[in-house]
Amino acid sequence: MRRIALFGLGGICLAGIALAETPVAGDPAEGRKLANQCRTCHGLDGYAKIPVAPHIGGEPAPYITSQLTAFRNGTRRHEMMSVVASTLSDQQIADLAAWYASHDVTATLRADVDGAPEQCTACHGADGLSLADDVPNLAGETNIYIETQLKAFRTGKRKHEVMTPMALALSEDEMRAVADWYGNVKISIDMAE
Repeated sequence: MRRIALFGLGGICLAGIALAETPVAGDPAEGRKLANQCRTCHGLDGYAKIPVAPHIGGEPAPYITSQLTAFRNGTRRHEMMSVVASTLSDQQIADLAAWYASHDVTATLRADVDGAPEQCTACHGADGLSLADDVPNLAGETNIYIETQLKAFRTGKRKHEVMTPMALALSEDEMRAVADWYGNVKISIDMAE
């Protein structure tokens, strides 16, 4: 939401000085109500119900906000998400982000699986849980979802200053290995009360 400053000067109103954009504060309770439209694919708790949908419970609110805004504005496209997000206001996006971000997510690494892919840990963490507000959790995502997203970055269907070059540097086998590693991490998502 862009705010415009209005200044009165001797009866003359000056407009057009743009102030920094202020993030919209989200209301988790309102987000929970809106999340009913998300539950078929992502679940009310954010634990995906279908293998091609990501888990979104416990994701950082700024990440959810940026992705929903990208779907709404058409800078990221998906046959279902573009339609769903096209009707969301900034407030509704903030509310959904607040709801899903209010969940606690924990990751459990299997003892028989080696450490996280080295090239991913700086952003996605050693356990697949995000280390930054603009980075998604990868822990527990299906290998189908992760491999699909890596290929989207490689082909330019998705664009990101870090992920595009990372995906371009991976072979098909390396992509599959990364996707399989994150798919082997077990997660639990606890809904906020």
